[in-house]
Amino acid sequence: MSGAAAPAADELAPGVEVEVTIGPVAHGGHCVARYDGRVIFVRLAVPGERAIVRITQAKAGSFCRGEVIQVLQADPARIPAPCSHYGPGGCGGCDFQHVQPDRQRELKAEVVAEQLQRLAGIERTVVVEPLPGGDVGWRSRVRWALDAQGRVGPRATRSHRVVPINALRPCLIADPAITAATDTLDVPPGVHPAPPTGPRRRRRDSGRPPRRTPVALPEVVLAQAADGAVTATWPGRPGAAPIVTEHAAGRDFAVAADGFWQPHHAAADVLAAAVAAALAGVELAGRTGWDLYGGVGLFAQVLAEAIGPEGTVIGVESDERAADLAVANLADHPGFTGRCGEVEAVLPTLDPAVAAIVLDPPRSGAGPRVCASLAGLGPDVIVYVACDPAALARDTAALAAGGYGLDSLRAFDTFPQTHHVECVARFVPAAAD
Repeated sequence: MSGAAAPAADELAPGVEVEVTIGPVAHGGHCVARYDGRVIFVRLAVPGERAIVRITQAKAGSFCRGEVIQVLQADPARIPAPCSHYGPGGCGGCDFQHVQPDRQRELKAEVVAEQLQRLAGIERTVVVEPLPGGDVGWRSRVRWALDAQGRVGPRATRSHRVVPINALRPCLIADPAITAATDTLDVPPGVHPAPPTGPRRRRRDSGRPPRRTPVALPEVVLAQAADGAVTATWPGRPGAAPIVTEHAAGRDFAVAADGFWQPHHAAADVLAAAVAAALAGVELAGRTGWDLYGGVGLFAQVLAEAIGPEGTVIGVESDERAADLAVANLADHPGFTGRCGEVEAVLPTLDPAVAAIVLDPPRSGAGPRVCASLAGLGPDVIVYVACDPAALARDTAALAAGGYGLDSLRAFDTFPQTHHVECVARFVPAAAD
């Protein structure tokens, strides 16, 4: 601002700098601030601070986005970010490196609690539990981009620009073996992106400057399996991705190298144990359980152990390869049946006599129709594994409308340094809640 007259709220535009007091944390890795009544979602902030914020995105009549470029009054939990890629305009892979780890978990807990209160009307104290292994070097899977210069890495915040990762400037949340793989990565012929095509022709009457045509960047999935080896897979290339072996819940699981598996080294074990604990206390032996959005069968394995050899477990997964792998992974459980398809389409075809349902939906959640269907079946327990607090809160409200109350909730810091958090919620019929 440098002595210049403070801009009016309707003059905020990218590059403008304003002084604000930072408000509460919000879902998505930013905090809420207000400037002359206008909302700004601010990165690199801590609630309660006074800071200079540079506007990075503004739309007339709507909110703005910005990031802290100077802290005038710091929160005691603020620390220097350990990663050289982190900061204004830097890597978008982390959100909270400027905050002490314990305070990071408190901020995530505040977000989960706020979403439950606002979207489901539930007041609940939330504690986010740390995972073993510390707050760096935990990530065993990444999906990074390749730019025209042959550099590999995550994208800068709200940008297609690649942040190059190498041994001299590693990604601190990735396992060191992932970083080492970037220095020896064999890029297949033909995957380099074309050079930019230049500005689009401006329409004569548009009144707007021309925009450069974006270039789609190839991506690579680097997956570190249980034996420590790193496999590179280029999505979209001919041929299926190789199969790697992961270990959790006391057994091995075959997983496609570019398929879904929890990226934190400890997450699969921790979440499997949390699901098992949520199923405890319900008599399931010899009965039926469903594993919805089941992937390669991690939670189906937990269900199978709870239900026993005389019971039935049905896994539903929309990805054909993952569904096939689930069948192979649970081949020693004679009562397991795998079904490939969208959950909403498969549900009406299943025997409705189900005692326990475990679901691990995508970030968008299961949705009200699926939740209403599950509640209408009357299972003894529903265990919901959620990677998005807002989706969990919306689906909690939908299950409540169907007569199921939130009986217990555990939250886990499965993505340290980022805003992401994983929850395991237990729902039971409201009369038993």
